[in-house]
Amino acid sequence: MNLIVALYNRFIRDAMKFLVVGGAGFIIDTAVFNLMRLGATGPDHFFHGPIGAKIVSVAVATVVTWVGNRYWTFREHRRQNFLLEFLEFTVISIAGLGINLLCLYISHYLLGFDSLLADNISGTLIGTALAMIFRFVLYRFWVYGHHRKDGLTAVKDREARAAAAAIYEDDVAAANDPFATGPIILRRGDS
Repeated sequence: MNLIVALYNRFIRDAMKFLVVGGAGFIIDTAVFNLMRLGATGPDHFFHGPIGAKIVSVAVATVVTWVGNRYWTFREHRRQNFLLEFLEFTVISIAGLGINLLCLYISHYLLGFDSLLADNISGTLIGTALAMIFRFVLYRFWVYGHHRKDGLTAVKDREARAAAAAIYEDDVAAANDPFATGPIILRRGDS
C-alpha cells in the first residue's frame, strides 16, 4: 500500500510541476502572440497576421516549456541525447496544438459556434485542457520515460553497477555478490 501512495504522490508532484511549467508557457505564448499581432515585427509582415504570430508564439513557448520540463519537472529522467529529446518533445507539442485546433475547428465550423467567446472556450479552454492531458501523459511516459536507455537515471544505474563490479577483481565475483544492485552481465570467457 505504501508503494501505491508513494507512486501516487510522485505522479501528483510531477503533474503539479508540469502545470507550473505549462502555465509559464501559456503566458509566454499569449504574450508573444499579442506582441506579434500588435506589430513587433512591423506592419504588413507575415508574422503580424494571426497564423504567423501563432507560429512564432508556439515555437517560443515550446522551447521554454522544454527547458522547464527537462530541468525541473522531469529532471531525474532527462536524456543524454537532448536533440532527440527536444525533437520528440516538439512532435508531441505540435500534436497537442493539433488537438487545440481540432476543438476550435469542430466548434467553429461544424457546430456553428462562431463567436469570439465560443472560439476561446473551445480552442483555449477545452482544447488546452485536452492537449495538456495528452502532453503530460506522453512526456511522462515516452519522452522522459523510465524505460529510456539514455536517460540520466539509467546512466546512473549503469554507473553504480560498474562501480560495484569494479571493487572485485573479476566479473564472476561481482556476479556472485548477494548485495549487488542489479544483474551483472558477464562477458564471453567469464565463468
